[in-house]
Amino acid sequence: MREIPIESTAPPIAVTQGRPALLASRHMVSSCHYLATFAGARMFERGGNAIDAGVAAGIALNVIERHLTDFGGVAPIIVFRPGMAAPETIDGLGHWPASLNLETYRARHGDEMPIGVARSVTPAAADAWLTALARHGRLSLAEVLAPSIELCDGFPVYPRLAMAIERLEERLRQWPTSAAVFLPNGRPPRVGEILVQRELGALFRRLVTIERAHQSMAARDSIYQGDIAEQIAAFMREAGGAITKDDLRAQRVRIEAPVHSSYRGVDVYACGPWSQGPLVPMTLNILEGYDVATLGPGSLAFLHRYVEAFKLAAADREGFFGDPEQVDVPIGGLLQKEYAEERQGLIDDGRAYPELPPPGDPWRFEGRAGHAGYRPRIAAGVGAPDTSFACAMDAEGNAFAATPSDPGLGAPLVRGLGMIVSTRGAQLWTTPGHPSAIAPRKRPRLTPNPALLMKDGRALMPFGCPGEDAQCQAMVQVVCNIVDFGMNTQAAIEAPRVISRSFPWTFHPHAYEPGVLTVEGRVPPDVREGLARLGHLIRELPDFSPAAAGVCAVRRLEGGTLEAGADPRRESYAAGW
Repeated sequence: MREIPIESTAPPIAVTQGRPALLASRHMVSSCHYLATFAGARMFERGGNAIDAGVAAGIALNVIERHLTDFGGVAPIIVFRPGMAAPETIDGLGHWPASLNLETYRARHGDEMPIGVARSVTPAAADAWLTALARHGRLSLAEVLAPSIELCDGFPVYPRLAMAIERLEERLRQWPTSAAVFLPNGRPPRVGEILVQRELGALFRRLVTIERAHQSMAARDSIYQGDIAEQIAAFMREAGGAITKDDLRAQRVRIEAPVHSSYRGVDVYACGPWSQGPLVPMTLNILEGYDVATLGPGSLAFLHRYVEAFKLAAADREGFFGDPEQVDVPIGGLLQKEYAEERQGLIDDGRAYPELPPPGDPWRFEGRAGHAGYRPRIAAGVGAPDTSFACAMDAEGNAFAATPSDPGLGAPLVRGLGMIVSTRGAQLWTTPGHPSAIAPRKRPRLTPNPALLMKDGRALMPFGCPGEDAQCQAMVQVVCNIVDFGMNTQAAIEAPRVISRSFPWTFHPHAYEPGVLTVEGRVPPDVREGLARLGHLIRELPDFSPAAAGVCAVRRLEGGTLEAGADPRRESYAAGW
């Protein structure tokens, strides 16, 4: 018998990805910060399910990613449990003040949208977290909030948070309630120093006390109808915001069926057109008309067709998406396979469309007539806010994904509560005629959009990411990497990406750069050059860039093993058992 080399082989084994795809049999969590992932994983040790874990991880992100999220922000969620007929979404999205219409707003601010409370909508993340927990979780609020309370008592500042606070120091100094937390000792905290958030921790402890004295939704009601609502409304009056106690009382998350399509036998569920979520199934519907697997991952042929397909879907997003409670959105037509086939016919394999294509006519595919889609104008500027993400699955088949957002550094902290009031109004338009233009009690068209793949009635993969308008682009590329190219979840996430800028970014001022395609440095030079020859205006990114989003996912393999990936473009990590 002779020795057979296992590791030191000839030829040597090549490492083809930076991290392994994690495998586990009982449960898995993946999120955009390692501490949040561990917060979620602790719920399984206490007897919780994937929903408990996902909510715990999401609220932990509200504590540790203050430059990206907030407990008073937004938190759209998608959930599935065995026995449900289909997944459900919880919009986690607030509404514009009832007292403020577009004309009044423009009289005060013109086309500008000042940073701070002038952008405020009702805070909805807390509503979403507590609703998901009450409907689908097993654990008490005290158990789920325990890791976040510990984190409020202090966690080490990491490089990206330190950089964000330093860059926003001048802004934070104008808001005493925020400066007291984020500029301890009168300066931005340094990497490794401990950041303490006493008021936010006190709010969490207060909610636990309320739950113990009453019942699970009593904590939620105190935020929107009780003494906490009084504090929020009083602070908004003082700060010059328009959110009132009546607005808070009217806040209620919408629980509804997600939009649905399929891709090569896999069911694709996404958030509705109150978000950009339908872009994922819409783009996949167009790509389904190609034999993508034969094109090759990262090839010129694939990337060009993918970008052009996404631009067609994005044209319909700009043309039709808005709050369905106030806007007639032809979502049924937009998701029809026949409509996707018609749109695919507009793709020129030899030339990139130089700008955003015109929106289509999805009304015909619903058997009715409707208005022409809105066509955007070119705009410059930067929409800076970003987002986070968490997902979880367990061996029972429960699946959860959430995309919390609204930077806690983007508005003054409410005195005594340690949270902001959502600034998601920056994803409304000051442009008359836009389907997502400002209107009383209107929900902004949200960029955060968790999604879920299913197969044969079972959850297959909750997934999503931060990244503003890069989110759906990264999500589609990851799905293709898995379904078409057979990659494991981590490899699919790490693969180099391209991100189009050839449509308006959703954050004010809605920057739109026709033809621009940002490309990570690992995309081979010949592919970059080929894209340029086809007419794409190439802008290079570093090899791994947060500008290309930061996907996290958990996938059920054949046989039930759970496989997770977490994006190295952020502080993302997965953990399971």
